[in-house]
Amino acid sequence: MSLYKNLDRVLARYDELQALMSTEDTPSANEIARLAKEYSDLTPIVVAVKELASARSELNDLEFLLEAEEDPEILNLAEQEVKLCKARLPELEYHVQLLLLPKDAADSKNAILEVRAGTGGDEAALFAADLFRMYQRYAENRGWKFELISINEIGIGGYKEVIVSVMGTDVFQRLKFESGVHRVQRVPVTESGGRIHTSAATVAVMPEAEELDIQVDEKDLRIDVFRASGPGGQSVNTTDSAVRITHLPTGIVVSQQDEKSQHKNKAKAMRVLRARLYEAERAAKEAERAEARRSQVGSGDRSERIRTYNFPERRVTDHRINMTFHQLDKMLNGDLDEMVDALLTEHQARQLSDLA
Repeated sequence: MSLYKNLDRVLARYDELQALMSTEDTPSANEIARLAKEYSDLTPIVVAVKELASARSELNDLEFLLEAEEDPEILNLAEQEVKLCKARLPELEYHVQLLLLPKDAADSKNAILEVRAGTGGDEAALFAADLFRMYQRYAENRGWKFELISINEIGIGGYKEVIVSVMGTDVFQRLKFESGVHRVQRVPVTESGGRIHTSAATVAVMPEAEELDIQVDEKDLRIDVFRASGPGGQSVNTTDSAVRITHLPTGIVVSQQDEKSQHKNKAKAMRVLRARLYEAERAAKEAERAEARRSQVGSGDRSERIRTYNFPERRVTDHRINMTFHQLDKMLNGDLDEMVDALLTEHQARQLSDLA
């Protein structure tokens, strides 16, 4: 990527936005909001571009001084300054390149997080519960709100499926690479012989879609209501409060029965449905882009094994970036930032490589 040819365009657009927002011809409220959002998004880029331009100008002045100056002491100082300036320029250029990378519009959104037991029976369900608690603690560490949408438990503390909404700053950006198959290697609590078993759970992270993001036509929905029941068919209530929504064009089905109110169950089910439809739309677009350029961390395929948690060796390995962390206990307690930062850095490096 030729960096400098893009910078004048960025600065020109920034000046144009300033002029548009200060014009006497008052734009509509929606237009003002759109311009202000674009202006705000460009501001950190412009600050970085100006810092880079200042450093390049300083280097030019110093190099001119080296050619014109005869005083040995001043020449020595100037040579030292040139070295420092030349060392700083690549860092400033890299920072600007990162800021100019295409932004994922969903990064700032909240997320719907789904964890399901995979292969491995009860042990897989117990591992799914471990992953759920790991994300819950990570959310607490970052000050995010963690709201349970639905849960399907087994009797020994495991989860067949659990769905939550995670709300806060940059939630989807920091959770999106968790989607995939998580494998665990450990001795199950139900194993009397001390043998290590391998089981798995799947994680799906989807940006939570607003009504403006994804339009759902009522005629495309089939809504069934039924009586909620607990484990083993035990009655939870005596009214038809449980809701099953089928999106006819895609066949996506969402069921919700955790609330006693049919209205609340429908509202929760619609949140999950919008998120799944929005993610399906995003995935289709991303697949098209990935066909031309591989800019993702891994393929993004949720059937792909992305991470292994090895309990005997107290290590976690992310297979997409071939990185191992010997901090299993800390990670399961929600200390995920180092892993997340490594995934984001690798993703940005791939993006820069694709733009080169």
